[in-house]
Amino acid sequence: MNLRYLFLRLLRHFMPEGLARFLLKRRWIIKPGLESTDPFSASARYVDTLSAQSVSIAGKRVLVFGYGGRFAVGVDLLKRGAAHVVLCDHFVLLDTERNRELLSAYGQYLKVEGDEVQPRGEFITLLHGDIREDVIQRQVSQVDIILSTSVFEHLDDVPGITKALAKLTAPQGIHLHFVDLRDHFFKYPFEMLKFPEGVWKNFLNPTSNLNRYRWNDYKRVFDANFSKVEFTVLERLVDEFRKVQGNILAEFKIGDEAVDAVTLIYVIASQPK
Repeated sequence: MNLRYLFLRLLRHFMPEGLARFLLKRRWIIKPGLESTDPFSASARYVDTLSAQSVSIAGKRVLVFGYGGRFAVGVDLLKRGAAHVVLCDHFVLLDTERNRELLSAYGQYLKVEGDEVQPRGEFITLLHGDIREDVIQRQVSQVDIILSTSVFEHLDDVPGITKALAKLTAPQGIHLHFVDLRDHFFKYPFEMLKFPEGVWKNFLNPTSNLNRYRWNDYKRVFDANFSKVEFTVLERLVDEFRKVQGNILAEFKIGDEAVDAVTLIYVIASQPK
């Protein structure tokens, strides 16, 4: 029994959400994703990955799903040629301090209102709320490209949210999502797969939520919402998987090590149904 893991997971599970967001915003203890730690690398990766598919963001309407309150990815995509960017998040948690740092280089896309840095509406739309709700869907026109990094593993309704995003996609639009299948206590990438749903949900799941979806689960969901879907594996941790596979619950394994040991993927999806 991994007592250190259990203690820290219990602590994270019962930590007040306000405290968790405070720590995340300041990057203390809880590590944010790439779009917060290195947003310009995130936007470059989007552009490069799409370019390899012969897809350009030039002149396109782009939605960044789960932008985390920081405008950096959005303004950089605009500078790289996007016509308009929709920054979408369930929560409103603007990172004013870091957004202010963008003014000198990206001031044409931003404005200052009182103590807040806000996007200029002709370039950026902020979309805050549950993407599944009609009132949120009606706030924006369909977009050409939808992007995310390390967001899907935190969703509490992957099928419903994927369907909602597909509905927001133009007929010729495309999705690019980077997904991290690891336990985010990264030293133990498969540890969360050892616990029954009740134990995980009630005692160990962090407030940021880890849905424990595996590669085959994402494939099923994306195939249900798009006619063309391509997955690329970025990382397999075969040795780490072999060490713990006997303790991983059967529901998280299909019996194919090449699939079960996958920890990082990206999905490109098009032709929304």
